[in-house]
Amino acid sequence: MIKVRVFVTYKQSVFDPQGDTIAKTVHAIGHSEVESVQVGKFFDLSLKTTPDQVATVVKDIATNLLVNFNMETYTYQVLEG
Repeated sequence: MIKVRVFVTYKQSVFDPQGDTIAKTVHAIGHSEVESVQVGKFFDLSLKTTPDQVATVVKDIATNLLVNFNMETYTYQVLEG
């Protein structure tokens, strides 16, 4: 079993309203050292596949289900396996 975490975030060119709101609130509670906040989501997948197929499987799932490529991008990290 291979465990993978897929991170989905807004592209740099897309305005992130949640991140902007959080950044403003962080500043309001006195943390002016925070320059920006980017909000995203992650998905943990347990895969029954070989290590050399992980990238292909993750790309297919991300492309067809998890990511809106007009606004978002993804990365992934193998957690174990």
